[in-house]
Amino acid sequence: MGITNLLTRERAVDGKVVVITGAARGLGAGLARRLAARGAKLALVGLEPAELAEVAADCADAAVFEADVTDWADLETAVQGVVERFGGIDIVIANAGIAAAGFVRSIDPAAFERTIEVDLLGVWRTTRVTLPHLIERRGYLLVVSSMAAIAHAPAMAAYAAAKAGVEAFSNSLRAEVRHLGVRVGVAHPSWIATDLVNAADEHPVFGPLRASMPGPIGRTYPVPVALDALEKGVLRRDRTVHVPGWVGALKLVRAFLPPVIEIGARLTGNLVARADKAALADIAARGADVSSRPVGAGGAAAMRGR
Repeated sequence: MGITNLLTRERAVDGKVVVITGAARGLGAGLARRLAARGAKLALVGLEPAELAEVAADCADAAVFEADVTDWADLETAVQGVVERFGGIDIVIANAGIAAAGFVRSIDPAAFERTIEVDLLGVWRTTRVTLPHLIERRGYLLVVSSMAAIAHAPAMAAYAAAKAGVEAFSNSLRAEVRHLGVRVGVAHPSWIATDLVNAADEHPVFGPLRASMPGPIGRTYPVPVALDALEKGVLRRDRTVHVPGWVGALKLVRAFLPPVIEIGARLTGNLVARADKAALADIAARGADVSSRPVGAGGAAAMRGR
């Protein structure tokens, strides 16, 4: 079935139809370009048509489908368009995601709930609409979760909850569809130098809080590091992708991480308490909707879509 390397279990994607949500920038755009270079046909889904068109221009055979992953009608129209254009769907990469930084007691409720809608319900809706086509072709679904699903940092409750939910969703789904020939993978990137992370680092409260994270857990990794792992994961139809590899080891000790994070906050001079106070001051100065809105251009597009 298109095996190109029996030793690495890689499968050729030449001629395969790949749907990528959140394909306008970051990991989605980079992965689209890489798979296109391997001969894949790309269906680029997102809310930024100009940026999607730029990505499509770099791919030999690609089409743009403007859609909000939280909107059933948008997704159904997009998927219908993909099937009409390419004849079916072999691979789906549910990558669309946003992040809103803020403490639970003060974050703008609209920003918190939009993060859950895009990052968790968007994955569910993308999966539900594309799954019949994946079953037809015995395809592969890769859901992009995060290290935040494993290590739950303060000021990231919405994002961590959504990404943990995405991991659980993927694990349940994998067992449900294996007998149908569909493989399901879940990716856990750490901090990757995408527009989303770079914009988060510019936040007056969250940026300094993240900068205090120790060792590799706080390090930002270059985009190609993530793309290398994700590309390999797609080619091998892996069940898990960890970026970098040590993120997988966190799963072995995840039960101990919450108290470790709490102790770490105390040992850094009660940094979280100071950040909480700073967040309240920032909200008083700029308003909750500005202070805690989803970061970056992708986040802004998601809020406009809402």
